Amino acid sequence: MKDSTKKEVYSWIKTIVVAALIALICRHFLFTPVTVYGKSMEPTFQENNRVVVSKTSEIGRFDIIVFKAPDRDEQYIKRVIGMPGDRVEMQDDVLYVNGNPYEESYIKGKDEAGVNRITGNFTLDELTGTTIVPEGYFFVLGDNRLKSKDSRDFGFISADAVVGKVKFRFFPFEKMGMPK
Repeated sequence: MKDSTKKEVYSWIKTIVVAALIALICRHFLFTPVTVYGKSMEPTFQENNRVVVSKTSEIGRFDIIVFKAPDRDEQYIKRVIGMPGDRVEMQDDVLYVNGNPYEESYIKGKDEAGVNRITGNFTLDELTGTTIVPEGYFFVLGDNRLKSKDSRDFGFISADAVVGKVKFRFFPFEKMGMPK
C-alpha cells in the first residue's frame, strides 16, 4: 500500500473512532433515546413512539420525564405533577396544586365507556401518608389516568431515579417534534 493510501485509511479510522467516542459520551452523559411502551401517556405518546431524553435538563411541573420504575426492572414515562414542597389533590377531575386549580389539556376527555370521570379523587395524605411532596422527590401521573400505573400506585419518585426529561419525539416521523 502506498503511504498516501495508508494515511487516508488511518485518517478515516481515526475520524470514525473519535465520532463513536463522542456519540457514546453524549449518550451516557447528555441524552439518550427511549421507546414508549404501553398506553399510560396517551394521547401525548402512543406505544412505540421514540423520544430523546435530556439527562441534563432541569425538571419542572408538567414536564414529561423518564425514570427507573420502582416496581420493575424497566423505565416509565410520566408527567411531573408535584414538585418538592407541593400539596397535590384531585377533586372532581380538577387538579389542585398548592390549592390552585390547573387545567390539564393533555388529558383525554372521556374514558372508553363515555364516563366523564377520568381521575379518581385523592389527596397526597390519602395516597402517601404525607401532605406534601418531600424534598428530592416528584409526584407523577400518566396522561391516560385510567390506564396508568403512577404515583397513585407506587408513591413518590426519587430524583435519583430520574433518567431525564423528554425533549423531542423522533418517531413516528409525522409526529416528530417537541412534546407538549
